[in-house]
Amino acid sequence: MKENFKKNGIVIIPNVFDSAMLFRLKKELLAATKKNLSEQKADIFDKGMVHNCMLHGESMLALLDNPQIYHYVTSLFDTNAILYAYQSSTLMPHQSNYGTRIHVDSPRFINNYLTNIGLIIPLDDFTEENGATYYLPGSHLNEKLPDEEYFRKNAKRAICKKGNLIIFNARLVHAAGTNNSNQERCALTMNFCRSYMRQRFDFPRLVPNEIINKLGNNGRQFLGMNVRMPTSLEEFYLPEEQRLYKPNQG
Repeated sequence: MKENFKKNGIVIIPNVFDSAMLFRLKKELLAATKKNLSEQKADIFDKGMVHNCMLHGESMLALLDNPQIYHYVTSLFDTNAILYAYQSSTLMPHQSNYGTRIHVDSPRFINNYLTNIGLIIPLDDFTEENGATYYLPGSHLNEKLPDEEYFRKNAKRAICKKGNLIIFNARLVHAAGTNNSNQERCALTMNFCRSYMRQRFDFPRLVPNEIINKLGNNGRQFLGMNVRMPTSLEEFYLPEEQRLYKPNQG
């Protein structure tokens, strides 16, 4: 698996999530999507996308502590990884969205060094009809993005069953398809970065303490609780066991 990931920039792990979990996740995500659509400004570029999914349901929060997610992120990427972003990747019937453009999820290219890793959790089957993600195998090894003609001619599709886990190098060139079916195609996405990098949101401050306290050690690590910055000299001089920035974080 590691060699395939290194070569192609993507792997698909079968049967990671059971049907009961998928049902709960989809129910929470659809409710959050409906709420966001009623509250978001009409002219935002990613209208309908749900950001910071851990705030929108117990099951979506629990994914941060999921042992299989932790295993694959830390074995394929970094044992000290933290969450960069956690959002929805849903295609509504007969629609495309912001993700349909040809893009990468990390602007940084460092030869032979992985800065970010992406996860897609399909809550519905990914099919050609409902917009399964296009990706260009091996494109994470190149600094420049291909032109659209080359991409469309050579791209493959991430066709898979709901409950699978798609893991990809964040430099992999990809694009969502168009959902030509009559049903929504729901998915969640997570992006993880190195522990010394900044997150898209300041999660330790954004997420309320009552939610953070529901997480175990793995989820707290992903949220960034081990790499917080002191805000005063008093916090800077705390005893080692109380420090906000834990030792050996990379």
